Amino acid sequence: MKTTKMFRRVMMLMLGTSFLTLSFNGCTKAETVVAPADETQTKEAIFNYSYTDTTIGASCCIDSLPYETLSQDETDALIYMREEEYLAHDVYLTLSQLYIKPIFRNITLSEQRHTDAIKALIMKYALVDPAANHVTGIFTNPVLQTLYTSLVSQGSTSLLDGLNIGATIEDLDIADLKNNLLKVDNQDITAVFNNLMRGSRNHLRSFYANILFLGGAYTPQYLTQEEFNAIIAGKHEPGSGC
Repeated sequence: MKTTKMFRRVMMLMLGTSFLTLSFNGCTKAETVVAPADETQTKEAIFNYSYTDTTIGASCCIDSLPYETLSQDETDALIYMREEEYLAHDVYLTLSQLYIKPIFRNITLSEQRHTDAIKALIMKYALVDPAANHVTGIFTNPVLQTLYTSLVSQGSTSLLDGLNIGATIEDLDIADLKNNLLKVDNQDITAVFNNLMRGSRNHLRSFYANILFLGGAYTPQYLTQEEFNAIIAGKHEPGSGC
């Protein structure tokens, strides 16, 4: 049942991104676009996603929080999110080789820290790491494997399509983290997931700002429109990493 549900989500994502790709050229710049602040650091965070301006890593707080018994939901969430964060990393890494825009390269570095934070939890609880010796573009989860191929294909068509794929990945990532937070209660997992969700909100803001700047548009596929609007209206969120 779980595999079937994930397969359906992949099909929805593939159909949704295909539709958005076809409609991009007909979009006009949204009237809600906000000009970036004059501060160089803020501009970089919005349009290029400055790696040096963020502290997304969450592994620093893991050992300071108690070891608690894992539920099956918590185990499943860690195993899946370990590779889902690598999905984002690998897609952005591949797109960074096609487009010179720094946002793909910079967020690739952030996504590495995301998946490393999940790895730290996997090691703490002595779980089998599904991404041990990870090779770019290769996933043990067949749903994520299919998704990687589809996202890279669609994002390789144009810079605007690549940015749209970035927004789609962050949309999905935030939704999955939110759903997982409803099923976990271990303090360390909750802290890491909340921290990664904060980073993903920053990523989504950056991709969306770039989409609008190029005259495109993005409609959320996993978050509600209200949730999406609230994120976009918010400011870049720095953090301590814990």
